Amino acid sequence: MGRKAYDGRVEDPGECAVEGCRQPGEYRAPVTPSGFDGPGAHVLMCLDHVREHNAEWDYFKGMSAEEIWEEQSPIPRYGRRVRQFAYARGSDPGPAWGDFDDPLDAIAARFRGSGSMHEARARSRFSGAEQHALGVLDLGPEATLHDVRGRYSELVRRFHPDRNGGDRSHEGRLAKVIDAYQTLRKATAFT
Repeated sequence: MGRKAYDGRVEDPGECAVEGCRQPGEYRAPVTPSGFDGPGAHVLMCLDHVREHNAEWDYFKGMSAEEIWEEQSPIPRYGRRVRQFAYARGSDPGPAWGDFDDPLDAIAARFRGSGSMHEARARSRFSGAEQHALGVLDLGPEATLHDVRGRYSELVRRFHPDRNGGDRSHEGRLAKVIDAYQTLRKATAFT
């Protein structure tokens, strides 16, 4: 048995809403525009009257040019928060592993290449810039602020021109060490 094509008829027709018409009102005719919350008000009409109504229906009736422009815009008018794709300064960071309690290691099972959940938690307590700074200081994600200060002091003594007889060939490396320390001393992981 073939499926009936949709023709717009309602299941329980009433009488046509046009005065004097005795035909069954089998079709919905809009009275108010449909909105975000649902289809808008409608009345039931017979086929001939719904065709006349639809030919005269103007969705934009009574709207200003700006309102019509907004209505036709593909950009939603309602406010919604959208995460940025790039983790630039000031963008919305993704969820931190520390926010999840995963005793069965169910979430981390999807990330087997990146180690266990505990390793992921240790890595994620630092942002990307902070992880890079740890790499500059040759420290791991388990480092404490005390470790950072000690390593910083050691590397400054090693690369400072005053400790190298005035040799300035290590100044670039020294600048990176100083920048890394400045980044890590403000890290929220140490507060």
